[in-house]
Amino acid sequence: MITVQRLCRECFLRIFRGKGDIRIVDPVECNVCEGLSGEIEKFVDLIEEKLDGYEFDTFSIGTKIDADIIEKEEKIRRSISEDFRDIKTWLNRKIGKELERRTGKKLVYSDYDINVIIDTRFDHVTLQVTPVYLYGRYLKLVRGIPQTKWPCRICRGIGCRKCNYTGKQYFESVEEIIAKKALEEFQGDDESFHGCGREDIDARMLGNGRPFVLEIKNPKKRRVDIRKLEEKINEYAKGKVKVVNLRYSNKDEIRRLKEESFSKVYHARIVSDVEIQEKRLKEVLSSLEGKIIKQKTPLRVAHRRAGKIREKKIYGCKPIWVKGREALIEIKAESGTYIKELVSGDEGRTRPSIAEMLGSRCEVKELDVVAVEGE
Repeated sequence: MITVQRLCRECFLRIFRGKGDIRIVDPVECNVCEGLSGEIEKFVDLIEEKLDGYEFDTFSIGTKIDADIIEKEEKIRRSISEDFRDIKTWLNRKIGKELERRTGKKLVYSDYDINVIIDTRFDHVTLQVTPVYLYGRYLKLVRGIPQTKWPCRICRGIGCRKCNYTGKQYFESVEEIIAKKALEEFQGDDESFHGCGREDIDARMLGNGRPFVLEIKNPKKRRVDIRKLEEKINEYAKGKVKVVNLRYSNKDEIRRLKEESFSKVYHARIVSDVEIQEKRLKEVLSSLEGKIIKQKTPLRVAHRRAGKIREKKIYGCKPIWVKGREALIEIKAESGTYIKELVSGDEGRTRPSIAEMLGSRCEVKELDVVAVEGE
């Protein structure tokens, strides 16, 4: 047993469980914690100041401590060959319990709203705020808007004459339209948009909408009226985008949206270089039902997608109307199918294709996603 240690009362109880010939001193004179045990109130004051304005129900505490203190504690641990609660764990609990008492919020060790990190070396507090997640479905009612923000191809987001110094390739996106009001309501710093796939910029997203999760980062508010938020988003969107079924979500739902396969239903207005025979078109589309097609990465996205061959299943295919060289067709396909290339063949990169089977040049003039199935 060490008998020459100068320890504060808290370190004496923590390390030696109150047994032994130890000189009890004020915390500032303690050979181990060097005064930390006497600064609990001060640390909690600093934390409360940092937390001002944040809504939360649960929190966790973490501390950063001078390496010399940790090293001295380890030497004692080796010398007495006994285990005891380390200074970091002890401080976390002491600070947490005092903050719990003052705020009425709950100290937890996982699934917290805010994780508070206090650097005891510099009396500095950092907050790690758990994001707020919102699930919903969006409809894109106009063409020409991308799903997510696109940095300018020239300056890559810095800002240049080409993009009018916005740093963006497109003026607005579905993500930005939805996120603006959500960021305002939750007082967040930033956001991330997680969609269940994406439609082309020139395609509309209709029907029941596309599932998405919006992640609000560093939110000061965690509880808002979701129905009113949905109304504000739709009012701001001015008929270009519409959000439905908005609700609170979690990080696990992002994983679910990314991992699950959602079949899609499309309406494609196609045009051929020759008059389309309705009977022949019906035969071609009928023969595609249940077929597995092979698609090499399309030329139009080859600059940003890995070059590989994808096998996709066509669940259903039928004409809606045929007028001269144009037709409107409905296609139900596996998630990730390139519909434009299914029609055109993409210079033989998609096989079979509607153009190949019709024996004429065909391309998609207008494309709409009318259903995202699977939920």
